[in-house]
Amino acid sequence: MMKTALITGGTDGMGRVVAPKLAKAGFHVIVHGRSATRGAETVAEIKAAGGSAEFMPSNFARLSDIRRFATEVKARHPRIDLLVNNAGIGTGPEGAPRETTDDGLEARFGINYLSGFLMNHLLKDAVPKGGRIVNVASDGQHAIDFSDLQVEKGYSGEAAYCRSKVAMIMGTLDLAEELAPRGVTVNTMHPNSFMATTMVRAMGHEVVESLEDGAGHLFDLATNPKFDGQTGRYLNRGVDMPAHEQCYDPEARAKLRAVSLKLAGL
Repeated sequence: MMKTALITGGTDGMGRVVAPKLAKAGFHVIVHGRSATRGAETVAEIKAAGGSAEFMPSNFARLSDIRRFATEVKARHPRIDLLVNNAGIGTGPEGAPRETTDDGLEARFGINYLSGFLMNHLLKDAVPKGGRIVNVASDGQHAIDFSDLQVEKGYSGEAAYCRSKVAMIMGTLDLAEELAPRGVTVNTMHPNSFMATTMVRAMGHEVVESLEDGAGHLFDLATNPKFDGQTGRYLNRGVDMPAHEQCYDPEARAKLRAVSLKLAGL
């Protein structure tokens, strides 16, 4: 039976590079994105190369749409062997004003972290023993200020982005512990810095590191047998490194988990 992989943000940037690689590796690939046009192009490329894929849209700025998306995914595919959470937004241009999601959440917290948190929890039961969840984080990491979780004071896009990635790593470590008894692995990684992506262009930052290399690091963590049974790891460009110290603070993780469950309606 063909295995199924779901990759969010699969129509642009690094996800657009990794999706065909997953199909070539033998997965049926569920390509997530917002643009039906880009989704059709990605699926057409995969099929032209002999792979299997389909496009399923969702808006990560709306939690109700994440719930709809997860319900439709499970209806079509009761088994998800690989879940790659790659969708997200960057810091935005320097000095850009604070943005919010359709749910009124600070945009980077909502899109980069909470939507993936919700989707992981809605789809985790579909991931079988031996399955993998991979969350794309960043080495840009700032401690979360729980007194200003939505970054309403002295807002900066960089601070919001870096806090959202710490939240993602915390959520990864929690989920890894939860799913370990079932034999499902959950890991997170920083692929490369300032790659040629829409996110980096929106920042106004020059390209520094290779998009192909970053995609290779993600593909490796998602598929390489050397990671079988390995869980709760944070890799930086394919190498184990410690994440921000707050990620390993049990009290901070418990606090984030409690507020996340409430905000996500779980």
